[in-house]
Order: sequence, then structure tokens, then C-alpha cells
Amino acid sequence: MPEVLLGIIVVAAILLIAVFLRYVPLGLWIRARASGVPLTIGMLIGMRLRRISPHRLVDALITASKAGLNVSINQLEKHFLAGGNIERVIKAQISAQQAGIPLQFEQACAIDLAGRDVLQAVQMSVNPKIIETPPVSAMAMDGIELRVKARVTVRTNIQQLVGGAGEETIIARVGEGIVTTIGSSDTHKAVLENPDKISHTVLNKGLDAGTAYEILSIDIADVDVGRNIGAQLQMDQAEADRRIAQARAEERRAMAVAREQEMKAQVQEMRAKVVAAEAEVPLAMAEALRVGKLGVMDYYQMQNIMADTSMREGISKATETNAANAQDSQNNTNHK
Repeated sequence: MPEVLLGIIVVAAILLIAVFLRYVPLGLWIRARASGVPLTIGMLIGMRLRRISPHRLVDALITASKAGLNVSINQLEKHFLAGGNIERVIKAQISAQQAGIPLQFEQACAIDLAGRDVLQAVQMSVNPKIIETPPVSAMAMDGIELRVKARVTVRTNIQQLVGGAGEETIIARVGEGIVTTIGSSDTHKAVLENPDKISHTVLNKGLDAGTAYEILSIDIADVDVGRNIGAQLQMDQAEADRRIAQARAEERRAMAVAREQEMKAQVQEMRAKVVAAEAEVPLAMAEALRVGKLGVMDYYQMQNIMADTSMREGISKATETNAANAQDSQNNTNHK
């Protein structure tokens, strides 16, 4: 029995030691005290209870203490619980301190919580970044297209990282400045002769206002001559005018055809009326003969007059035909 009781005591002691070391990181406390960081066992236990990784906070606090940064454990816990990256913030502060860039801990935390890489921002303040714009097409006053690529050298503006515009805004503003400069040039040759005119004009516009960067220089990397857009526009306008004129002519032709069809319809209608009127003549004559208004001799006399008229018309047409044939014969003889 004493041996069993002793075994139970040993197992219980081991479990108590394991639980103690689980919630009381004794080795971490020793390392912190050895590094000169004033931490107590209670602080480490409180981190465990708040579900904060003591190793991350203690390592960041040791790094800050060795770099001479005035950062407390409460500030680190606050930023960690807010979802920030405490290691990146501490490294950014150390880099800023070494480079002589003023950067407070609260400011670094705000930049980190805003979704920006504060360490990269500090590095860009020391080592400026080159942003290459995509080809920007613009047309000079003479109608020639130019395609320009520029390299923009920027460095981070720490004071405007929170709420400042990003690289996309810089690229868009530089592209707008290039288009404005080329568009105001009299000829494309003036731009090709002095490409630095674009850089000076764009730099003087203050394109970095309201952004998280400061523009140091704008260099024109490449200028290519494109199409003659002015001539193409004139050709397109001429083609459009031709199509408009053709459509109007087609409209006038359609109206003329419609008028012709209308006139033909009117003539046919008149002919139908004449035919209908001629059809009524025999009926009228028969009625006149029946009632005695027209005698038989009068009818024969009218027929004779009509026959005489037809004969005269036939003789007249024959005379005209003979005269025309005689004229043609004479012309052929003279020609021979």
C-alpha cells in the first residue's frame, strides 16, 4: 500500500507540474528577466488566460527593449488583440529609428491596422521605388499619335500612409499629365525633340498630393510614333459624308419613283374613265335614236365625218413618213 500511495503522489505531482508549466511559462519568464524585460509570472499567466501567445509578445518586447524603443507590454497586447502584426510593427520602428525617420508606435500600429505593410513603407522611404507606367497613347495637334512609357520614382510619405491614395492613383495621374502635355503640343516632333518637357510639366502639377507617396522624378523611358489619327479621322468623316449623301440621293430617287408611280396610277384612272365614257356613247346614241333626238341620216353623216377624219390622219402620217425617208436618203447620198 505505501508503494501504491507513493506512485499516486508521484503521478499527481507530475500532473500538477505539467499543468503549472502549461499556464506558467517559467522558461520564458527566465529568458525575459535575463534580457532585462520587467515581466512577472502573473503577467504571463494573464496572457495565457487571454489567449495571447506569450512567446510572440515576449520576443517582440525583448527586440524592442534591445533596440531602445519605449514600448510597454500593454501596448503590444492591445495591438495584438486588435489583429495587428506586432513583429512587423517593431521591425518597422527599428528600421525607422536607424534611418532617422520619425515614427511613433501608435502611428505604426495605425498604418498596420489600415492594411498597409508598415515595414515595406519604411524601407521604401529609405530605398525609393520605381513604378513603370503602361504605354500611354496621346495625339498631338498635328494628328500624330505618340505612345509614351514613363518611370516614376517614388518614396513613401509616412505621414499620409493612413488615408492616402496608392500606386494606381499615381499611375493614373501621370498618364493624365502625359496626355495633356502631348495634346497641347503643336507637333509630335516637338515632343520627340524634347521628351523632358513631359517630365517637367507633369512634375509641376503636384500629382502626389493626397497620396501615400512623394514623387521624386519622372523619366520618359520610351516614345513611339503611332498612327496618323488626324488623317484617319478625316477619312472617316469623308466616308460618313459620302454615306449621308448617298442616303439622301437614294431618298430622292425613292420619292421620284413614288411620284412616277402615282402619276401612272392617275393616268390609268383617267384612261379608265375615258373607256367608261366611250362605252356609254353607243348607249346614248341608241337612246337618242329611240326617242327621236337623232335621225338616221344624222347618224350616217356622223359616221362619214369620222371616216373622213381617220383617212386624213392616215394620209398625214404617210406624208410625214415619206418625207422622213426622203430626208434620210438625201443624208445618205450626201454622206457618200
